[in-house]
Amino acid sequence: MPHGFPLEQCRAVITGASSGLGAEFARQLAPGAEVLVLVARRAEALEKVKMELSGTRTKVLCCVSDLATEAGRSDVCAFLAANGVKPNLLINNAGMGDYGSFASSSAEKTRTQIELNITALTMLTHALLPLMETPGGILNVSSLASTLPMPDLAVYAASKAFVTSFSEALAIELAPKGITVSCVCPGPTPTNFSQTAKRSDGSDTNRDGQALLRIPPAQVVREALGALQAGRACVFPGVGVAIAGRVFRLMPRGIMRWVLRRRSTKE
Repeated sequence: MPHGFPLEQCRAVITGASSGLGAEFARQLAPGAEVLVLVARRAEALEKVKMELSGTRTKVLCCVSDLATEAGRSDVCAFLAANGVKPNLLINNAGMGDYGSFASSSAEKTRTQIELNITALTMLTHALLPLMETPGGILNVSSLASTLPMPDLAVYAASKAFVTSFSEALAIELAPKGITVSCVCPGPTPTNFSQTAKRSDGSDTNRDGQALLRIPPAQVVREALGALQAGRACVFPGVGVAIAGRVFRLMPRGIMRWVLRRRSTKE
């Protein structure tokens, strides 16, 4: 049985920390953490989260960086070195989606989505691993969408399939080195994700059935951190999402494509 990561006195780097799940990770870690490094593009939003945590004893640092660029990822490493932070926990939360057909998607938004969801997560993990003290932890935010080939959310779902597979492989590779790796696969969660995923024309995605799977950010984060502490490689938070995740993983692909095709033609 793999050992889990102890959260007390952690020195954590949290990406996408200006709102949503990232800010919630900061809130739940702050009471017991030693240092939190909050990473995001929006300086004002980061400062707001930092102020919210000012009542704790945790040292909170804000690193303004665009992780969708190589320069932005390098800035994070430079920031850690300049502030003398030796992290033992990396939470890869930053990500984005794009609602609508792949053929009609913006090439720029598609490229940014891949850079953020896949490249940033992979390369930041690669860069921070040599700096990470043990016991260490890596927590990657994936999605229930990683279990599905999702029409009108094709790149996002595929990118999250990468995150889940990558995380489960790293969990095996890094366990002997004292580093616990977990990924969390939430279903629909009320954050700013949908607003940024919508296109400029306001086009949205089919949300039929999502209400049954929706859970609050606090529960997603609580179960994700619990999985990391317990050494579980993958967690689907919430009873409905856990059942859906198991069903989607076991469902024959031919049947899954038939179901998704019928759902798509009803829109």
